[in-house]
Amino acid sequence: MGYSRVTRYAAHMFPWIIFALVAVPLVVVGFVATRRRTRAGEYPASEDAQATALTEQEFAEAEAYEAKWREEDEKSYHEERLP
Repeated sequence: MGYSRVTRYAAHMFPWIIFALVAVPLVVVGFVATRRRTRAGEYPASEDAQATALTEQEFAEAEAYEAKWREEDEKSYHEERLP
């Protein structure tokens, strides 16, 4: 009786063990590959000094616009009249 129970248990667990041994490494490899691709896209190796300067200028312009927008938004907030 005991041998049959162990055999059934092993038969039910075997697919899960195979799944864990195959699927988990595949998920890890996929995650690492995606992370490397994302990191490579964020920092292109072929970016020269002129492109870097242009990017920095665009960021500075965006930050200046954001600061101006915040000031105007704060001013309009204080001018709002609540009913």
